[in-house]
Amino acid sequence: MVERLWRCLAAGLFLIIAAACHPDFSLNKYKKHEELFRAGLKEFDRHKWDNAIAAFEKLTLELPARDSLLPRSYWYLATAHERQGEHLLAAQSYSKLVESFPDDSLSDDAALEAARSYWKMWRKPTLDPTYGETSLATYNTLLGLYPTSPLLPQAQKELSELENWFAIKNYDAGMFYVRRGAYDSAILYFKDVLSRWPNSPTARQTALSLVQAYKAIRYREDASDLCTQLRKKYVSDAGVRIACNGIPDAPAPPATSAVP
Repeated sequence: MVERLWRCLAAGLFLIIAAACHPDFSLNKYKKHEELFRAGLKEFDRHKWDNAIAAFEKLTLELPARDSLLPRSYWYLATAHERQGEHLLAAQSYSKLVESFPDDSLSDDAALEAARSYWKMWRKPTLDPTYGETSLATYNTLLGLYPTSPLLPQAQKELSELENWFAIKNYDAGMFYVRRGAYDSAILYFKDVLSRWPNSPTARQTALSLVQAYKAIRYREDASDLCTQLRKKYVSDAGVRIACNGIPDAPAPPATSAVP
């Protein structure tokens, strides 16, 4: 009985060791590009990302420029990198698909995914926005190149969210200067938010902070002009009413006489 049990345990252990020592995915087994593509796709479906990356990377280097498998190879290579959390490599491969095959059916999808991958590398607004700027440019590329794509509504929604990150970054920079009494510097950042991202969720709070900065250094005309705009845009808004308390509306421009 005990001997039988040991034999069963030994057999089970052998199977585990054999599975662990099974030769890894070998590119050299596949002599034709079509075979390697199918093998890479199988590894992709099994979530064997390293194997899939090896297969599709080899294909992107070896396939002829006009081969129909090449844009698909870039797609699966990029997606496998993304699944591995390798956002920069993913973005670069998605972008390569768009640049090399702008008319392919996957190109608008690849542009959207590239923009998302770049954005993931800008983890929060307080950090260096270099990848955020690349993401912004990639979203705009999608909007410009594929104006009839069904992905546009989602892309525009995400682009608005990304733009608000830039608005937050500039707003926070402005508040940094406010806390130090450097109001002129703060005003530059606040005005930049209102000029570039006037419809962002951060725009209203930025405008209210700009009013306070104007008041702090007695820029009465600027405060009056801004409060006039805010009262029109945010009717019955309590925050606007408080920020602009005591600030009169700007005088209406004089009427121009008709040219005879």
